[in-house]
Amino acid sequence: MNIKSNTIKYFFILGNNPTLSIAEIYSIFSDQFSMNNAKFSIKKNVFILEIDKKIDSETLIKKMGGTIKIGVIKNEIKIKNYNDILEYIKKIITLDKVKGKFKFGFSYYGNKKFNTKQLGMNLKKYLKENKISCRWVTSREPTLSSVIVEQNKLIQNGIEIILIEDNNKLLIGKTLSVQPFKELSKRDYGRPARDDKSGMLPPKLAQIMINLAQIKNIKATILDPFCGSGTILTEAMLMDYKNLIGSDISKKAIDDTKKNIEWIKNNYKLQIVNCKLINKSAIQLSKFIKTKSVDAIITEPYLGPQRGTFDIKKVIKNLEKLYSDSIKEFKKILSPNGCIVMIWPVFNIKGKTIQITPDINGFEIKNPMPKRNTIIYGRDGQKIWREIVILGSKKK
Repeated sequence: MNIKSNTIKYFFILGNNPTLSIAEIYSIFSDQFSMNNAKFSIKKNVFILEIDKKIDSETLIKKMGGTIKIGVIKNEIKIKNYNDILEYIKKIITLDKVKGKFKFGFSYYGNKKFNTKQLGMNLKKYLKENKISCRWVTSREPTLSSVIVEQNKLIQNGIEIILIEDNNKLLIGKTLSVQPFKELSKRDYGRPARDDKSGMLPPKLAQIMINLAQIKNIKATILDPFCGSGTILTEAMLMDYKNLIGSDISKKAIDDTKKNIEWIKNNYKLQIVNCKLINKSAIQLSKFIKTKSVDAIITEPYLGPQRGTFDIKKVIKNLEKLYSDSIKEFKKILSPNGCIVMIWPVFNIKGKTIQITPDINGFEIKNPMPKRNTIIYGRDGQKIWREIVILGSKKK
């Protein structure tokens, strides 16, 4: 049965932290959700969004840090109807538009076992019968990675067929775009100024934080008061934001940020962006930035010592003071409807999780998604994880 309505169903294949990925999707499509023009469901590592407008998936995925693939769902079929599944897959391949060698592959997202091998063999036979030279791209896993999809050019000169288990039904779709892993890696490891000792904010996480701020106006003023080597600023530039401020107490950090901004501008041929850099402490910013002039503060402050042994009580006390004093200063320069997207450290010490509790100075923690206050992000083995916190003015 074909999906017939005025809405379009898109799927988003989620990254390593599905909760954070979903929060980003909510933030990007907040207007659709607020107007009740969106429906959603969550399957295994898949977020399905039904909305009443088309999206430019190629442009969107370049600005999303938490989504690996975006695609469109074309059909819903009972899982047992194997022949119907095969026949519909044949229909979504437009034979008269195939040029050169046609490549195809399958990715199955579900808990039940599903045999894509039989589908692949029969589809290959069908294409050969229609005199189409083809190659079936496979993987040891049930799903193809974005790397495999990109390297085999399945989107440009072929198709990745997505099969998503939905109870007793199978959702059938095709991938429209994949995360630009080469570009992200280049921006992470290829930028001229890196500071591994202080810890590096990944570009993907910077993108997510910017999206969580829900800034609708590209001329809005964004501030990173602990700019480090400038990852949040450079990612904001690539997302077309025009008015940026970076500050840091470290002169080296400001110098590194300048180098990385020039590198980004040259490599991506960016138009002129208003970016002001200030070599000052975060607790002095109201002396240099106009009162209530900043629309969003997006930042990862100093998270504490990354290596060696340390007195955790003393570290937490110092961090809570730094964060509390900074948030107090942020309140002076943040616009009334502005927001703060901030990372707080979560320490993993001898199997115990220890979080900091700074004074948020009259702000309240905003939910990035329903029934969730903050999101913790990290990998096994890391001493310090990241808690993503969104602060805004209290509702009257």
